[in-house]
Amino acid sequence: MDVKQRVEELREKLKKFNHEYYVEDKPSISDAKYDKLMQELIKLESENPELKTQDSPTQRVGGEVSSKFEKVEHDTPMLSLGNVFSEADVRDFDKRIAKAVDNYTYTVELKIDGLSVSIIYQDGYFKRAATRGNGEVGEDITENVKTIKSIPLKIDFEDKLEVRGEIFLSKASFNKLNKTRLENDKDVFKNPRNAAAGTIRQLNPKIVSKRNLDAYIYFGFHNDFKNHYDTLMKLKALGFKINDKTKLCKNIDCVIEFINDIEKIKHDLPYEIDGVVIKVNKKKYYDKIGYTSKFPKWATAYKFPTEEKESRLNSIDFQVGRTGVIKPVAVLEPVDISGSKVSRATLHNEDFIKSRDIRENDYVIVRKAGEIIPEVVEVNFDKRTGNEKKFEMIENCPVCDSEIKRKVGEADYYCLNPNCKAKHLAGLIHFASRPAYNIDGLGEAIITDLYNDGYLEDIADIFKLKNHKEDLVKKERLGKKSVDNLISAIEASKDNNLDKLIFGLGIRYVGAKVAKILAKNFKTLEDLANAKKEELSEIEDIGEAIANSVLDYFHNKDNLELIKELSNLGLNTEYKDTTVYEDTAFTAKTFVLTGSLTDYSRKEAKTIIEDLGGTVTSSVSKNTDYLLVGDSPGSKYDKAKELKIKILNEDDFKKMIDTGE
Repeated sequence: MDVKQRVEELREKLKKFNHEYYVEDKPSISDAKYDKLMQELIKLESENPELKTQDSPTQRVGGEVSSKFEKVEHDTPMLSLGNVFSEADVRDFDKRIAKAVDNYTYTVELKIDGLSVSIIYQDGYFKRAATRGNGEVGEDITENVKTIKSIPLKIDFEDKLEVRGEIFLSKASFNKLNKTRLENDKDVFKNPRNAAAGTIRQLNPKIVSKRNLDAYIYFGFHNDFKNHYDTLMKLKALGFKINDKTKLCKNIDCVIEFINDIEKIKHDLPYEIDGVVIKVNKKKYYDKIGYTSKFPKWATAYKFPTEEKESRLNSIDFQVGRTGVIKPVAVLEPVDISGSKVSRATLHNEDFIKSRDIRENDYVIVRKAGEIIPEVVEVNFDKRTGNEKKFEMIENCPVCDSEIKRKVGEADYYCLNPNCKAKHLAGLIHFASRPAYNIDGLGEAIITDLYNDGYLEDIADIFKLKNHKEDLVKKERLGKKSVDNLISAIEASKDNNLDKLIFGLGIRYVGAKVAKILAKNFKTLEDLANAKKEELSEIEDIGEAIANSVLDYFHNKDNLELIKELSNLGLNTEYKDTTVYEDTAFTAKTFVLTGSLTDYSRKEAKTIIEDLGGTVTSSVSKNTDYLLVGDSPGSKYDKAKELKIKILNEDDFKKMIDTGE
């Protein structure tokens, strides 16, 4: 047998053994024999580099150390899931589905406690992996994900395929990792999810490869995939690891039975879960059922009852939000809840505290609402001693000492001082945050520091930081490189679309979804500022409270001066929308894209086609009207020629856009 044949034989054997061990959990050889075969393959490929292939098992050992993670745009947004917490909630979810569609079934899956990943395959080969990020833009973690042995590097699939899954650490791997860290005098990870998240963000893939990350795939994108359960079975046949507890349910009673069964065994599973995911099975129903700005309405996550702990409430503090809202906060004896130390928890508002008779020095029950925000639930009255201090709402802002007032029909108090420093600081933090203007490097700690030092007073000052570059370089925690990166990120953010700016301004009741609706309807910030109440009220999803809030904001002299200054500083104040409503050359035409485009990303080209009335599919067929070709086209090009489908290069595409022909 020659070297090439031996290399190919070793690859096939190792792929088979990998699948048996990491996907099927049924190893057929010992670890020692596996290691011996792997070392032989590494040696042969090293001596004969021309025989090394991108799907070789040796490519899982980790590539070169990276200096950073590059940003990547998701072809389809990676949305989060809405949560339900009781059987009644689950049945309400089912009622909403029943109102939208008929003859539906559900797929139910375990909600693995890990981090989401998107993986792209092109013509059978692993091409790219990315984190969820903000849902639209994630980070490229390709080299790290390649080290996960349950994820195939090559599949028998000739088209483009995107799969999504959950990366996690098993309980055994987590315990082993923490044992090693203890032996080396390092801090241990709090829980498997934190350990997995910390591992996947290592810049050195060789470190990642040693930590035994695993992954279950829970979704696949392709036109041939018509319903979710069948999709998972097809992905399983392709070699992906699908959770064996996944079940097809014909009705909501079956779903609830599944939830109850899993809750009984959740602690016995070899990995951590925090609930069950429920998805409508038929994908053709998804658009009809719909989406919110954050969640698909056709899926939800049932969260198991959250962990609750008792702690002493030492005092009640108050914090001021960006709208001036005053929120009471419990200062607690530190307590571990769901893997993290909790010393502060929300008390919501005055009514909440008084209705539960919560007092300073009480022993209270604390939990994490939705596993994220710590909240006080109730008082342990059995431990009352008589030394507890009854709650009284403050009368003045805890920061600026100005009058606070409770608005009619609302539970919250607000600071009435427009120049309250706490409001300004919270507004700056909100503006730069990921859901709003998304300025890399300008997090809460940096903003607070710059605000306290007088560099930031309002949003406009963010875009003047470049004038203080020499001073900023001298500050602790910054330095020249950090300052250069920060200023570059600030300048790049000026091109953000109008909806990001509207959301970032912090107008009361205007969240990300409402901001996009306003931007699409008014096109420019100037037109929105001049809008009349009737114009706002006519828009679907814009109620009276939102309309009044928008009017109040744009009738404020200081706000108008800020907007004028932001425009003068170069921020984009127009909504970039390519939508055309009349018929075009694209209307009702089906396009397929192949190869690497020079002037457009795949997503940009797809958006243009769809905005102009066309449809984009992933595979060439007799129903395809046009094939848009970039550099290095694949098998789609040959098939299009065979079917005599019209082939466009980028110049043809641009002309078609410009002329409509």
